Amino acid sequence: MEIRILFEDEQIIVCEKPAGVAVQTKRLGQADMESLLKNRRAGKGEPPYIGVVHRLDQPVCGVMVFAKTKESAAALSRQIASGLADKFYYAVTDGVPEAGKGQFTDYLLRDGRTNTSAVVESSTPGAKRAELSYEVLEQKNGRAVLRIQLGTGRHHQIRVQLAHAGMPIVGDRKYNFKENMKPSGEPLCLCSYKIGFRHPKTRRNLAFEIDNPFHLS
Repeated sequence: MEIRILFEDEQIIVCEKPAGVAVQTKRLGQADMESLLKNRRAGKGEPPYIGVVHRLDQPVCGVMVFAKTKESAAALSRQIASGLADKFYYAVTDGVPEAGKGQFTDYLLRDGRTNTSAVVESSTPGAKRAELSYEVLEQKNGRAVLRIQLGTGRHHQIRVQLAHAGMPIVGDRKYNFKENMKPSGEPLCLCSYKIGFRHPKTRRNLAFEIDNPFHLS
């Protein structure tokens, strides 16, 4: 599988993850981003180290950054954990927000047994605050294309918060109950289109972006 590389130097690789490819997997014989990039480095005669510093759900496509050294992995992980990295998404929702722009703040609780998260009361033990802001780019026939900026990075955050707000993502068979009523579901319409961060060595601010893959016909 060919991976589209957006930027690479001695410290990092920025690339586009295809939808359907896991970032990491324990399943034998299934290619993931980590192994694909390790094999790419090995094929160039480089040490096959790849540091995974953030994740995208397997059905989600978009821009990701990986580290090529342990030092860079630690620096990038600190940025992402502290919210210093910028992450932007496009999504197609089944439902249209009342306002053209807005923000959602919820508390999410993850269930490791089912690999799902849910909106809960803020007082719930283990609940984590989740924030995102959105802007409607396009709307038609009860659907909307949203541009989303994450304020936090919680498990399935965008999928859960939009579903809780009454506008689940098209193609989301985990959080959009309407998808389970369709004979053939659409792909998950969620894309991480832009990421911004500080280079782990040079400290320069970098940003990488891909085109919006979603347009309402």
